[in-house]
Amino acid sequence: MIRVIGVLLAAGLLLGACGSISASKALTSWAVQSGYLSTAKSLTNDAQRSANALKIASTSNVDLHTVCAVLDLETEQANSSLPTPDNQATSLLSKAYTNLGAGASECYGAAADVAQRAKALHSLTRGVSDLAEASARIASASTP
Repeated sequence: MIRVIGVLLAAGLLLGACGSISASKALTSWAVQSGYLSTAKSLTNDAQRSANALKIASTSNVDLHTVCAVLDLETEQANSSLPTPDNQATSLLSKAYTNLGAGASECYGAAADVAQRAKALHSLTRGVSDLAEASARIASASTP
């Protein structure tokens, strides 16, 4: 009987060790599998393009729709990779994607409305700032 318990205990420890992965390795793996670095870079560039279009009063409605729709689509795609293995990173990314998505939606409908353009610019700025904070969290939490 003692031998059976010993074997079961050893097997349990062995199985437990096989399935464990550190939090930093899990986050690193998530970042690689989700393509986070290229996604963050693309979102930042698209937010900048949208902001530049919003800042030029003569930008046509069609041009705004184009740049903002691209940002909105990429934000939705990035959001689909959540959650991360790190709750804080997930929270920060969710906040960033929410602000970028809001900015894209506001941008899409801004047309000649100066107040709406300013609101969209504010959301985009917050979204990019939140994304930078999330990136810093991912970098620090991925370091063993």
